[in-house]
Amino acid sequence: MKTGNSISRAWSGAWAVARRELSAYFRQPAGWIIVALYLLLCGAVFSVMVLAPARPATMRPFFDVAGWLLLPVVPAVAMRLFAEEYRTGTIEPLATSPASSLTLVLGKYAGGAIFLACMFAPTLVYPALLTVYSDPAPDLGPIATGYLSLALVAGLYLAVGIAASAGTSNATLAFMTTLFVVLGFLLAGWLGRSLDDPWRSMLYRLSIPSRTGDFAKGIIDTSHVVFFGGAIAWCLALTVGIVQWRRWR
Repeated sequence: MKTGNSISRAWSGAWAVARRELSAYFRQPAGWIIVALYLLLCGAVFSVMVLAPARPATMRPFFDVAGWLLLPVVPAVAMRLFAEEYRTGTIEPLATSPASSLTLVLGKYAGGAIFLACMFAPTLVYPALLTVYSDPAPDLGPIATGYLSLALVAGLYLAVGIAASAGTSNATLAFMTTLFVVLGFLLAGWLGRSLDDPWRSMLYRLSIPSRTGDFAKGIIDTSHVVFFGGAIAWCLALTVGIVQWRRWR
């Protein structure tokens, strides 16, 4: 009974933090600017690479560059999650509350993830347009798995960003740290081409494009899902450790 009550309180606390973060994104102009920037990039890619004449109706070119489209966007979403709280001192009520560090981290991560989901929602008009106006209509399987890869990549970027934000009170530094770490994931396969094994194989396994390519084809490889899930969990565990250390300090 006590375990159930503890889980319920933790869930309620995390959801309260998530709602607080989500409302903060939409109260500030920066949140709307981030959404507008992402949709502008997506619209440009869709119109140039997907709607090209004489090409088959497929979203694969869009999903192939999805990781790059998120590169300037997700670090901007994640950078303020903890860094801005440390800078302004608004972290104090949260740090002294009964909520655990895990609850705070999961709540902030969930708030950022829901904001990203709201940002992705308008892009669903793209497959709808292809379905209505293309003959033959596109296969919905690769589109579904493509959006799954988009969610996994965004989740990983956000997890890296929240860890960077927890480690500093400078939001700009958190943004740059996230940007370069994510860029490393994107370029890992390319950098490994000039190296010998085992380094080449290791970097290839860390490469995001080498893993999202299968999703864009409609293939769900469980090893890819495990990679993203494990990397997200590791980053969140690191964030919990950083937050707990700062609370003790």
